[in-house]
Amino acid sequence: MPPFVHRFRTAAFVLLLMAAASSAHAKATAVSPYTLPQTFGAALRLLRVDLGLEVTERDAEAAYLLFQYRSNDEAKHPVEGAVELIALENEVRVVIKIPALPEAHERLLRDRLVKKLREDFGEPPKRKPAAKPADPAKPAEPNKPHPAPPNEDEKPAP
Repeated sequence: MPPFVHRFRTAAFVLLLMAAASSAHAKATAVSPYTLPQTFGAALRLLRVDLGLEVTERDAEAAYLLFQYRSNDEAKHPVEGAVELIALENEVRVVIKIPALPEAHERLLRDRLVKKLREDFGEPPKRKPAAKPADPAKPAEPNKPHPAPPNEDEKPAP
């Protein structure tokens, strides 16, 4: 095999690895102490009303929003974005993804959503702390005799 073919394959492989590394995508996450309906509603209002973005798909039950994101730099070409909400015991995890743009855009949306939640709903609700597990039953003392049941034939002494 000629040496230039080997070099070409090596260069192609390196380019492929670089492309795969650049497409590896970070996401912005946050934790909302508000309820799932509050967080979903605030995210929807942020996208549609505050930012004027087109929401292409939404499902409150599945807790996600898909939208067309337009930054000031990319105003002519919108890109796909997503907000996913994951209900946990006492909080909601928010995941914002805009794969075609740098992570700074996702962080910007995350920070605006956190601010909007506090502005719209005030201080987070006080939630009940997670229930503590009950103390395990103490084991019976070994080799302790149980008292004998009273014998009905015996009469108590006067």
